[in-house]
Amino acid sequence: MQTDSAVSCLRSDLLKSCGTFRVLVGVTGSVAALKLPLLVSQLLQLPEVDVRVVTTEHAKHFYNPAEVSVKIYSDKDEWELWTQRSDPVLHIELRRWADLLVIAPLDANTLGKIASGICDNLLTCVVRAWDTSRPLLFCPAMNTAMWQHPVTAQQVSRLTEFGYVEIPCIAKKLVCGDEGKGAMAEVSTIISAVKQYLQKPDESSQKTCTSHCIVDSAGTRDT
Repeated sequence: MQTDSAVSCLRSDLLKSCGTFRVLVGVTGSVAALKLPLLVSQLLQLPEVDVRVVTTEHAKHFYNPAEVSVKIYSDKDEWELWTQRSDPVLHIELRRWADLLVIAPLDANTLGKIASGICDNLLTCVVRAWDTSRPLLFCPAMNTAMWQHPVTAQQVSRLTEFGYVEIPCIAKKLVCGDEGKGAMAEVSTIISAVKQYLQKPDESSQKTCTSHCIVDSAGTRDT
């Protein structure tokens, strides 16, 4: 019964509202995850924008979920929701729901995973299943020494080869005390990047909205 209730809540949360642009925010284990509440708040101020969050476990260390006004999904939700073949697969439902995915911050560890195709948590599974016709923005954030490692440029280049869009990190004094490049882009910069993709849905997107809802009016799943 508990699983049935969770599935019902998921279906209610991810029902698509035609005319709304849906932004999925991925957050990973960088200290820049402190800015998640501000990022979500400013995204919600954009007209006709709906937001959900996918978090890694390490990212939870840096923000207070009580300060985030939208649903936050984590690895626990992925595994608790599925008990039988008819149950929804969360990372698939999230990729269906979202019009745009922005990963802010993208830490060095998750950058390496995505570049290599690894999908061992909810966020990386969403990325691996992502519809590449839809925008995926990523905001690297890491210590300057990590940013300067040769493998970092290779991995960032790999993501851009996939068609993903980099919102470059910036140089500043980091929380650890080091000075240099590696800090996540300012929230205002991320918001400006997302704004470029906002548009009024046309007839085609409205059809997609109707057909890709988790359940239809009869309560059956997509196939």
